[in-house]
Amino acid sequence: METYVLKGHGNSQDCIRIMEEINEGYIVKIIRDRDGFEDISTDFLSRDLFESCLRTGYLTKSTVSQKKAITA
Repeated sequence: METYVLKGHGNSQDCIRIMEEINEGYIVKIIRDRDGFEDISTDFLSRDLFESCLRTGYLTKSTVSQKKAITA
């Protein structure tokens, strides 16, 4: 499972984790930090949108080791 950090405002700790890769794209878990509380949702992200987010810098691959990554 790869984790990517979402570009955000201020000290945002939002990220997505790829849970499953399918033909059309990815099933991802979105983890958002809301004033110290985690808002977790699961969604579909198309391959084209994912690649566009990487190119524009909205998503960057997390450098945190898997053991230290959010385990939600």
